[in-house]
Parts: sequence; structure tokens; C-alpha cells
Amino acid sequence: MARKDRIIFVTKEDHEAPSSAELVADDPNDPYEEHGLILPNGDINWNCPCLGGMASGPCGEQFKSAFSCFHYSTEDIKGSDCVNQFRAMQECMQKYPDLYPQDDDDDEEGEEKPVERGQETAPTEAAAAQEQGSS
Repeated sequence: MARKDRIIFVTKEDHEAPSSAELVADDPNDPYEEHGLILPNGDINWNCPCLGGMASGPCGEQFKSAFSCFHYSTEDIKGSDCVNQFRAMQECMQKYPDLYPQDDDDDEEGEEKPVERGQETAPTEAAAAQEQGSS
């Protein structure tokens, strides 16, 4: 049976000795090097962990299309020319609710309704208490 973990013991002397690791300067041409969302040449870094894996998966192509459109948009209202791409991405994501959880407006309204009901019933209870007190 193969072990997946490997335990390595380090002595105090190992810690105190200067490191022999060599630091290699970042290669700006290395496509796998972490550069953040935008690469030095202005392209989108689809491997950036900041995208949370959105560029892969069943809606990756729709996401890339919409995000690219927005990134390169030159409209006065940036991205206003990308409505169709974002709509396609949204429609795709709705097919996979487990992978792409949605913040539904219905849920928000559902949270607000009990508060509204509480506010509506409070005056009624107060009025009932006043009637009982004046009788």
C-alpha cells in the first residue's frame, strides 16, 4: 500500500543552518507563473486563483467570453456591449445550481416577509391590548 504522506524530521541544527535554496527570478514569459488577474502583456490570466475556477467547468467558455468582452470593452459604460455574453453565462450557470449557487431575489424577499409581518401584527396586538385595558 502506498503512503500519501511523508514525515520529515528536521533538527535544530538544520533550522539554524543557512538555506541552500536558490531563488530564481520570475520569468515574465512563463505562462504558469502567478501574475494576478492581468498578465504583464495585458492579457487575462485564466489560471489566476482569484477567478475561483470560473474559467473552467461546464460554463467556463461562457465565462471567458463574457469576462473577455468586459475586459476589452471600450464603451463609455464599460461592458455595456457585453449583455449577450453575460446573459449566456447566466443561463448556463442556472443549469448547474450546485456548482454555481445563485442569490435568488425570492430568498431575500422570503427573509424580509417575516419582518414585515411582525411589523404589521405589532400595531394590531397593541390595539388589542388598549381595547382590553379600556374595557
